[in-house]
Amino acid sequence: MTISARGAGRAPAVLVLEDGRTFRGRAYGAVGETFGEAVFSTGMTGYQETLTDPSYHRQVVVMTTPHVGNTGVNDDDPESKRIWVSGYVVRDPARIPSNWRARRSLDEELESQGVVGISGIDTRALTRHLRERGAMRVGIFSGDALADEATLLARVQEVPEMAGADLSAEVATKEPYVVPAIGTKRFTVAAIDLGIKGMTANRLAERGVEVHVLPATATLEDVYAVEPDGVFFSNGPGDPATADHPVSIMRGVLERGTPLFGICFGNQILGRALGFGTYKLKYGHRGINQPVQDRTTGKVEITTHNHGFAVDAPLDTVSDTEFGRAEVSHVCLNDQVVEGLRLLDRPAFSVQYHPEAAAGPHDAAYLFDRFISLMEDRRA
Repeated sequence: MTISARGAGRAPAVLVLEDGRTFRGRAYGAVGETFGEAVFSTGMTGYQETLTDPSYHRQVVVMTTPHVGNTGVNDDDPESKRIWVSGYVVRDPARIPSNWRARRSLDEELESQGVVGISGIDTRALTRHLRERGAMRVGIFSGDALADEATLLARVQEVPEMAGADLSAEVATKEPYVVPAIGTKRFTVAAIDLGIKGMTANRLAERGVEVHVLPATATLEDVYAVEPDGVFFSNGPGDPATADHPVSIMRGVLERGTPLFGICFGNQILGRALGFGTYKLKYGHRGINQPVQDRTTGKVEITTHNHGFAVDAPLDTVSDTEFGRAEVSHVCLNDQVVEGLRLLDRPAFSVQYHPEAAAGPHDAAYLFDRFISLMEDRRA
Protein backbone atom coordinates (compact mmCIF):
# COMPACT_ATOMS: atom_id res chain seq x y z
CA MET A 1 0.00 0.00 0.00
CA THR A 2 1.20 3.50 -0.82
CA ILE A 3 -0.41 6.65 0.54
CA SER A 4 -0.34 10.42 0.40
CA ALA A 5 -2.46 13.31 1.66
CA ARG A 6 -6.15 12.84 2.46
CA GLY A 7 -8.41 12.83 -0.57
CA ALA A 8 -6.11 15.32 -2.35
CA GLY A 9 -9.12 17.52 -3.04
CA ARG A 10 -11.17 14.44 -3.90
CA ALA A 11 -8.81 13.26 -6.62
CA PRO A 12 -10.06 10.77 -9.22
CA ALA A 13 -9.93 7.13 -8.11
CA VAL A 14 -10.72 3.77 -9.67
CA LEU A 15 -11.68 0.40 -8.20
CA VAL A 16 -10.63 -2.63 -10.26
CA LEU A 17 -11.98 -6.14 -9.61
CA GLU A 18 -10.04 -9.23 -10.60
CA ASP A 19 -12.62 -10.11 -13.27
CA GLY A 20 -12.00 -6.79 -15.01
CA ARG A 21 -15.05 -4.83 -13.81
CA THR A 22 -14.11 -1.27 -12.88
CA PHE A 23 -15.81 1.55 -10.98
CA ARG A 24 -14.65 5.16 -11.13
CA GLY A 25 -15.13 7.64 -8.29
CA ARG A 26 -13.20 10.00 -6.03
CA ALA A 27 -10.49 9.38 -3.48
CA TYR A 28 -11.65 8.96 0.12
CA GLY A 29 -9.22 8.84 3.02
CA ALA A 30 -5.64 8.31 1.90
CA VAL A 31 -4.55 8.63 -1.73
CA GLY A 32 -2.48 5.85 -3.28
CA GLU A 33 -3.15 2.19 -3.85
CA THR A 34 -4.35 -0.78 -1.86
CA PHE A 35 -5.32 -4.41 -2.49
CA GLY A 36 -7.42 -7.05 -0.78
CA GLU A 37 -10.53 -9.19 -1.05
CA ALA A 38 -13.67 -7.23 -1.96
CA VAL A 39 -16.51 -7.96 0.48
CA PHE A 40 -19.68 -6.09 1.40
CA SER A 41 -21.11 -5.24 4.81
CA THR A 42 -24.85 -4.76 5.25
CA GLY A 43 -24.72 -2.83 8.54
CA MET A 44 -26.36 0.61 8.54
CA THR A 45 -24.35 1.75 11.55
CA GLY A 46 -21.28 0.73 13.52
CA TYR A 47 -18.75 1.55 10.80
CA GLN A 48 -16.08 2.38 13.37
CA GLU A 49 -16.35 -1.09 14.91
CA THR A 50 -16.24 -2.63 11.43
CA LEU A 51 -13.09 -0.76 10.47
CA THR A 52 -11.24 -1.79 13.63
CA ASP A 53 -12.35 -5.45 13.64
CA PRO A 54 -9.17 -7.56 13.06
CA SER A 55 -11.29 -10.12 11.17
CA TYR A 56 -11.32 -7.66 8.23
CA HIS A 57 -7.55 -7.87 7.79
CA ARG A 58 -6.68 -7.92 4.05
CA GLN A 59 -10.24 -7.11 3.01
CA VAL A 60 -11.64 -4.12 1.13
CA VAL A 61 -15.03 -3.41 2.67
CA VAL A 62 -17.92 -2.12 0.54
CA MET A 63 -20.63 -0.43 2.61
CA THR A 64 -24.10 -1.21 1.26
CA THR A 65 -25.71 1.64 3.18
CA PRO A 66 -25.27 4.70 0.96
CA HIS A 67 -24.48 7.45 3.48
CA VAL A 68 -21.47 6.80 5.72
CA GLY A 69 -19.62 8.96 8.24
CA ASN A 70 -22.49 10.93 9.78
CA THR A 71 -21.33 10.41 13.37
CA GLY A 72 -17.62 10.88 12.71
CA VAL A 73 -15.04 8.99 14.75
CA ASN A 74 -14.61 8.92 18.53
CA ASP A 75 -12.00 7.43 20.86
CA ASP A 76 -14.33 5.05 22.70
CA ASP A 77 -15.73 2.67 20.07
CA PRO A 78 -12.69 1.10 18.34
CA GLU A 79 -12.49 -2.68 18.74
CA SER A 80 -8.68 -2.64 18.51
CA LYS A 81 -5.81 -0.17 18.37
CA ARG A 82 -5.95 0.39 14.61
CA ILE A 83 -8.01 0.12 11.46
CA TRP A 84 -7.58 -3.32 9.91
CA VAL A 85 -9.49 -3.08 6.63
CA SER A 86 -7.24 -2.82 3.58
CA GLY A 87 -9.56 -0.38 1.83
CA TYR A 88 -12.94 1.28 2.20
CA VAL A 89 -15.70 1.86 -0.36
CA VAL A 90 -18.64 4.21 0.20
CA ARG A 91 -21.20 5.89 -2.00
CA ASP A 92 -21.97 9.21 -0.26
CA PRO A 93 -19.55 10.16 2.54
CA ALA A 94 -20.82 12.67 5.08
CA ARG A 95 -19.46 16.15 4.41
CA ILE A 96 -19.65 17.19 8.07
CA PRO A 97 -19.85 14.75 11.03
CA SER A 98 -22.49 15.55 13.63
CA ASN A 99 -22.35 13.77 16.97
CA TRP A 100 -21.46 14.95 20.46
CA ARG A 101 -18.95 12.11 20.85
CA ALA A 102 -17.12 12.77 17.54
CA ARG A 103 -13.49 13.88 17.70
CA ARG A 104 -12.72 13.93 13.97
CA SER A 105 -14.23 12.94 10.64
CA LEU A 106 -14.11 9.45 9.19
CA ASP A 107 -12.20 10.83 6.22
CA GLU A 108 -9.52 12.23 8.55
CA GLU A 109 -9.27 8.94 10.44
CA LEU A 110 -8.81 6.91 7.28
CA GLU A 111 -6.12 9.30 6.06
CA SER A 112 -4.25 9.37 9.37
CA GLN A 113 -4.06 5.57 9.39
CA GLY A 114 -3.14 5.29 5.70
CA VAL A 115 -6.33 3.59 4.56
CA VAL A 116 -6.99 4.12 0.85
CA GLY A 117 -10.65 4.42 -0.06
CA ILE A 118 -13.00 5.43 -2.84
CA SER A 119 -16.34 7.28 -2.79
CA GLY A 120 -18.97 8.31 -5.28
CA ILE A 121 -19.42 4.91 -6.93
CA ASP A 122 -22.57 2.84 -7.34
CA THR A 123 -22.15 0.56 -4.33
CA ARG A 124 -25.46 -1.16 -5.06
CA ALA A 125 -24.20 -2.26 -8.48
CA LEU A 126 -20.89 -3.36 -6.92
CA THR A 127 -22.68 -5.33 -4.21
CA ARG A 128 -24.92 -7.08 -6.75
CA HIS A 129 -21.83 -7.95 -8.79
CA LEU A 130 -20.15 -9.52 -5.74
CA ARG A 131 -23.34 -11.43 -4.86
CA GLU A 132 -23.49 -12.87 -8.36
CA ARG A 133 -19.79 -13.48 -8.95
CA GLY A 134 -18.56 -13.93 -5.38
CA ALA A 135 -16.00 -12.14 -3.24
CA MET A 136 -12.85 -11.52 -5.25
CA ARG A 137 -9.54 -9.71 -5.29
CA VAL A 138 -9.67 -5.96 -5.82
CA GLY A 139 -7.49 -2.88 -5.99
CA ILE A 140 -8.23 0.80 -5.35
CA PHE A 141 -5.99 3.33 -7.10
CA SER A 142 -5.76 7.13 -6.92
CA GLY A 143 -3.17 9.86 -7.38
CA ASP A 144 0.18 8.68 -8.74
CA ALA A 145 -1.03 5.05 -8.56
CA LEU A 146 -3.43 5.56 -11.47
CA ALA A 147 -2.50 3.85 -14.74
CA ASP A 148 -4.25 2.22 -17.68
CA GLU A 149 -6.84 -0.40 -16.74
CA ALA A 150 -4.89 -3.33 -18.19
CA THR A 151 -1.89 -2.50 -15.98
CA LEU A 152 -4.06 -2.10 -12.89
CA LEU A 153 -5.93 -5.34 -13.57
CA ALA A 154 -2.65 -7.23 -13.90
CA ARG A 155 -1.56 -5.89 -10.50
CA VAL A 156 -4.84 -6.97 -8.89
CA GLN A 157 -4.51 -10.47 -10.30
CA GLU A 158 -1.07 -10.83 -8.67
CA VAL A 159 -2.53 -10.42 -5.17
CA PRO A 160 -2.76 -13.63 -3.08
CA GLU A 161 -6.28 -15.02 -2.65
CA MET A 162 -7.98 -15.32 0.74
CA ALA A 163 -8.31 -19.09 0.38
CA GLY A 164 -5.20 -20.59 1.95
CA ALA A 165 -4.30 -17.41 3.86
CA ASP A 166 -2.95 -17.91 7.40
CA LEU A 167 -3.55 -14.52 9.02
CA SER A 168 -4.53 -14.87 12.69
CA ALA A 169 -0.98 -14.52 14.04
CA GLU A 170 -0.62 -11.26 12.06
CA VAL A 171 -3.43 -9.54 13.98
CA ALA A 172 -3.16 -11.22 17.40
CA THR A 173 -1.40 -9.77 20.41
CA LYS A 174 2.30 -10.57 20.67
CA GLU A 175 2.31 -10.56 24.47
CA PRO A 176 -0.28 -11.83 26.97
CA TYR A 177 -2.37 -9.27 28.84
CA VAL A 178 -5.17 -9.35 31.40
CA VAL A 179 -8.60 -7.72 31.35
CA PRO A 180 -9.69 -7.65 35.02
CA ALA A 181 -13.12 -8.70 36.18
CA ILE A 182 -15.61 -5.93 36.83
CA GLY A 183 -16.78 -6.20 40.42
CA THR A 184 -16.24 -9.49 42.22
CA LYS A 185 -14.05 -11.97 40.36
CA ARG A 186 -15.90 -15.23 39.77
CA PHE A 187 -13.88 -17.05 37.11
CA THR A 188 -10.63 -17.01 35.14
CA VAL A 189 -10.77 -17.49 31.37
CA ALA A 190 -7.88 -18.03 28.97
CA ALA A 191 -8.79 -16.30 25.69
CA ILE A 192 -6.86 -17.35 22.59
CA ASP A 193 -6.47 -14.19 20.51
CA LEU A 194 -7.00 -15.01 16.85
CA GLY A 195 -8.16 -11.44 16.17
CA ILE A 196 -10.18 -10.66 19.30
CA LYS A 197 -12.34 -7.54 19.57
CA GLY A 198 -12.11 -5.38 22.66
CA MET A 199 -15.80 -5.64 23.49
CA THR A 200 -15.58 -9.44 23.70
CA ALA A 201 -13.30 -9.36 26.73
CA ASN A 202 -15.45 -6.60 28.22
CA ARG A 203 -18.59 -8.73 27.96
CA LEU A 204 -16.85 -11.47 29.94
CA ALA A 205 -15.42 -8.99 32.46
CA GLU A 206 -18.93 -7.63 33.07
CA ARG A 207 -19.85 -11.10 34.27
CA GLY A 208 -17.07 -11.30 36.82
CA VAL A 209 -14.51 -12.99 34.59
CA GLU A 210 -10.79 -12.20 34.67
CA VAL A 211 -9.72 -12.62 31.05
CA HIS A 212 -6.15 -13.64 30.23
CA VAL A 213 -5.70 -12.82 26.53
CA LEU A 214 -3.01 -15.05 25.00
CA PRO A 215 -1.25 -14.85 21.61
CA ALA A 216 -2.39 -17.07 18.75
CA THR A 217 0.93 -18.89 19.14
CA ALA A 218 0.27 -19.81 22.79
CA THR A 219 0.89 -23.42 23.75
CA LEU A 220 -1.40 -25.68 25.75
CA GLU A 221 0.98 -25.21 28.67
CA ASP A 222 0.54 -21.43 28.37
CA VAL A 223 -3.23 -21.87 28.47
CA TYR A 224 -3.24 -23.94 31.63
CA ALA A 225 -0.56 -21.85 33.33
CA VAL A 226 -3.28 -19.28 34.10
CA GLU A 227 -5.38 -22.01 35.79
CA PRO A 228 -8.48 -21.28 33.70
CA ASP A 229 -12.04 -22.16 34.60
CA GLY A 230 -12.82 -21.90 30.90
CA VAL A 231 -11.12 -21.35 27.55
CA PHE A 232 -12.32 -18.96 24.85
CA PHE A 233 -11.35 -18.95 21.15
CA SER A 234 -11.92 -15.63 19.40
CA ASN A 235 -12.86 -14.40 15.96
CA GLY A 236 -10.12 -13.73 13.41
CA PRO A 237 -9.20 -13.49 9.73
CA GLY A 238 -8.02 -16.01 7.18
CA ASP A 239 -8.74 -19.54 6.03
CA PRO A 240 -9.50 -21.95 8.90
CA ALA A 241 -7.99 -24.77 6.85
CA THR A 242 -4.56 -23.26 7.63
CA ALA A 243 -5.13 -22.98 11.40
CA ASP A 244 -3.47 -26.21 12.48
CA HIS A 245 -1.97 -24.78 15.69
CA PRO A 246 -5.24 -23.42 17.14
CA VAL A 247 -6.95 -26.71 16.23
CA SER A 248 -4.26 -28.60 18.14
CA ILE A 249 -4.73 -26.35 21.19
CA MET A 250 -8.50 -26.77 21.08
CA ARG A 251 -8.19 -30.53 20.90
CA GLY A 252 -6.05 -30.41 24.03
CA VAL A 253 -8.70 -28.36 25.82
CA LEU A 254 -11.42 -30.78 24.74
CA GLU A 255 -9.40 -33.74 26.00
CA ARG A 256 -9.19 -32.13 29.45
CA GLY A 257 -12.90 -31.34 29.50
CA THR A 258 -12.46 -27.66 30.34
CA PRO A 259 -15.51 -25.52 29.48
CA LEU A 260 -14.94 -24.06 26.03
CA PHE A 261 -16.58 -21.28 24.02
CA GLY A 262 -15.62 -20.18 20.50
CA ILE A 263 -16.94 -17.46 18.22
CA CYS A 264 -16.54 -16.89 14.47
CA PHE A 265 -13.05 -18.24 13.64
CA GLY A 266 -13.31 -20.13 16.93
CA ASN A 267 -16.41 -21.89 15.60
CA GLN A 268 -14.48 -23.03 12.54
CA ILE A 269 -11.63 -24.20 14.77
CA LEU A 270 -14.07 -26.27 16.83
CA GLY A 271 -15.50 -27.72 13.63
CA ARG A 272 -12.06 -28.83 12.51
CA ALA A 273 -11.19 -30.17 15.98
CA LEU A 274 -14.31 -32.35 15.81
CA GLY A 275 -13.37 -33.69 12.39
CA PHE A 276 -15.60 -31.54 10.17
CA GLY A 277 -14.36 -29.73 7.10
CA THR A 278 -14.58 -26.04 6.25
CA TYR A 279 -15.28 -24.27 2.98
CA LYS A 280 -15.31 -20.77 1.50
CA LEU A 281 -18.66 -19.08 1.11
CA LYS A 282 -19.46 -17.39 -2.20
CA TYR A 283 -19.66 -13.91 -0.70
CA GLY A 284 -19.88 -14.50 3.05
CA HIS A 285 -21.97 -12.94 5.82
CA ARG A 286 -21.01 -9.44 6.97
CA GLY A 287 -23.19 -6.96 8.80
CA ILE A 288 -25.34 -6.53 11.90
CA ASN A 289 -28.68 -7.81 10.61
CA GLN A 290 -28.25 -11.55 9.97
CA PRO A 291 -31.12 -13.83 11.16
CA VAL A 292 -30.04 -16.97 13.02
CA GLN A 293 -32.12 -19.64 14.76
CA ASP A 294 -30.95 -21.11 18.04
CA ARG A 295 -32.07 -24.71 17.59
CA THR A 296 -31.79 -25.44 21.30
CA THR A 297 -34.63 -22.99 22.03
CA GLY A 298 -36.24 -22.36 18.63
CA LYS A 299 -35.76 -18.62 19.03
CA VAL A 300 -34.62 -16.40 16.17
CA GLU A 301 -32.03 -13.73 16.88
CA ILE A 302 -30.66 -10.90 14.74
CA THR A 303 -26.88 -11.15 14.84
CA THR A 304 -23.59 -9.54 13.86
CA HIS A 305 -21.50 -11.46 11.33
CA ASN A 306 -18.14 -11.20 9.65
CA HIS A 307 -17.10 -14.48 8.02
CA GLY A 308 -16.23 -15.74 4.58
CA PHE A 309 -15.75 -19.40 5.56
CA ALA A 310 -18.10 -21.91 7.20
CA VAL A 311 -18.16 -25.36 8.82
CA ASP A 312 -19.33 -28.30 6.73
CA ALA A 313 -21.38 -30.28 9.26
CA PRO A 314 -24.70 -32.16 8.87
CA LEU A 315 -27.63 -29.97 9.87
CA ASP A 316 -30.16 -32.58 10.92
CA THR A 317 -28.23 -35.42 12.51
CA VAL A 318 -26.14 -35.84 15.64
CA SER A 319 -22.54 -36.68 14.71
CA ASP A 320 -20.23 -39.03 16.58
CA THR A 321 -16.81 -37.47 17.10
CA GLU A 322 -13.64 -38.29 18.99
CA PHE A 323 -14.95 -36.10 21.81
CA GLY A 324 -18.49 -37.44 21.93
CA ARG A 325 -21.69 -36.49 20.21
CA ALA A 326 -21.92 -33.14 18.43
CA GLU A 327 -24.75 -31.27 16.74
CA VAL A 328 -25.42 -28.06 14.84
CA SER A 329 -26.93 -25.70 17.41
CA HIS A 330 -27.51 -22.60 15.27
CA VAL A 331 -28.32 -22.08 11.59
CA CYS A 332 -28.54 -19.01 9.34
CA LEU A 333 -32.09 -18.54 8.12
CA ASN A 334 -30.96 -16.83 4.91
CA ASP A 335 -29.01 -19.76 3.48
CA GLN A 336 -28.92 -22.61 6.04
CA VAL A 337 -25.20 -22.14 6.75
CA VAL A 338 -23.97 -23.70 10.01
CA GLU A 339 -23.85 -20.92 12.63
CA GLY A 340 -23.10 -22.89 15.77
CA LEU A 341 -21.92 -26.21 17.18
CA ARG A 342 -22.20 -27.88 20.56
CA LEU A 343 -20.94 -31.06 22.14
CA LEU A 344 -23.51 -33.13 24.00
CA ASP A 345 -21.04 -35.04 26.17
CA ARG A 346 -18.52 -32.28 27.01
CA PRO A 347 -18.90 -28.61 28.04
CA ALA A 348 -18.07 -27.02 24.69
CA PHE A 349 -19.98 -24.91 22.18
CA SER A 350 -19.40 -22.23 19.56
CA VAL A 351 -21.19 -19.83 17.24
CA GLN A 352 -20.17 -18.43 13.87
CA TYR A 353 -21.17 -14.86 14.69
CA HIS A 354 -20.30 -12.11 17.22
CA PRO A 355 -22.35 -12.15 20.43
CA GLU A 356 -20.47 -9.13 21.86
CA ALA A 357 -22.34 -7.18 19.14
CA ALA A 358 -20.81 -3.74 19.20
CA ALA A 359 -22.53 -1.69 17.77
CA GLY A 360 -25.43 -4.10 18.19
CA PRO A 361 -27.82 -5.88 18.12
CA HIS A 362 -27.66 -7.60 21.50
CA ASP A 363 -29.90 -10.61 20.86
CA ALA A 364 -27.00 -13.05 21.33
CA ALA A 365 -25.64 -11.74 24.65
CA TYR A 366 -27.12 -14.80 26.37
CA LEU A 367 -24.28 -16.89 24.94
CA PHE A 368 -21.85 -15.37 27.43
CA ASP A 369 -24.24 -16.40 30.21
CA ARG A 370 -24.34 -19.90 28.73
CA PHE A 371 -20.54 -20.01 28.98
CA ILE A 372 -20.75 -18.83 32.61
CA SER A 373 -23.25 -21.63 33.33
CA LEU A 374 -20.83 -24.22 31.95
CA MET A 375 -18.11 -22.97 34.28
CA GLU A 376 -20.51 -22.92 37.24
CA ASP A 377 -21.54 -26.50 36.54
CA ARG A 378 -17.92 -27.61 36.22
CA ARG A 379 -16.99 -25.94 39.50
CA ALA A 380 -19.99 -27.49 41.27
